[in-house]
Amino acid sequence: MFRRTAFAALATVAALALAGCGDDSPAASSSPSSTSSSSSSAPAVSGTINVFAAASLTGTFTQLGKDFEAANPGTKVTFNFAGSSALAKQINEGAPADVFASAAPKNMDDVKDKGTPTNFVSNTLEIAVPKGNPGKITGLKDFADKNKKIALCAVQVPCGAAADKVFKASGITAQPDSLEQDVKAALTKVGLGEVDAALVYKTDVLSAKDKVEGIEFPEASKAVNEYPIATLTKAPNAAGAQAFVDYVLSDKGKAVLSAAGFSAP
Repeated sequence: MFRRTAFAALATVAALALAGCGDDSPAASSSPSSTSSSSSSAPAVSGTINVFAAASLTGTFTQLGKDFEAANPGTKVTFNFAGSSALAKQINEGAPADVFASAAPKNMDDVKDKGTPTNFVSNTLEIAVPKGNPGKITGLKDFADKNKKIALCAVQVPCGAAADKVFKASGITAQPDSLEQDVKAALTKVGLGEVDAALVYKTDVLSAKDKVEGIEFPEASKAVNEYPIATLTKAPNAAGAQAFVDYVLSDKGKAVLSAAGFSAP
């Protein structure tokens, strides 16, 4: 009887000891509930992200928006594409923007409530002509020929300011037939055959290669545009804004921009 009682007591002590070890073990301390609570501390990106971007970024940013949404379910990226000067004015007047991507630092500088801008790509001017080059354009000097139909961007927008810089550096007085408010409008006139030539960006020529041809010219090196991007300090979706900027600056973002013809800043 004594032996049976002693054996039962020892078994009880051993069971309690094992239970105590289990409670203190690493496996017990890293329970699913504790892991779940730590991972949920990071805020999830969600909601609409309003991106104001230069017209020359239309194709690439549209693609980046789709890629970003796929990588971040629950988000929706909406775009306002226009001339950088017009976008800067809209933001300063209170437009609900989360992110601003400009085609030139000057227009970014004009925005009052912004975070720290980062130059993420650069772009170079190129002569765009309709397929087959019916106007027989050979170079920048043709922009001074009154017999040629020419489209330029207005000097207030980055592509126009760059063109003006190139013409002044080359001693050429351009004779434009129209001044457009953004680079896409100038490119459209070329694609429709309404003008013999326009000065647009290299990336714009590539985006419309089924309708236009590009002519490189050495003077373009005198006016290379750098593109800055920044979140807005009054962004309605601050977390989403930062996440989208980070995505643009990531290797995936750089790959899309590079494929479209943009260069490193």
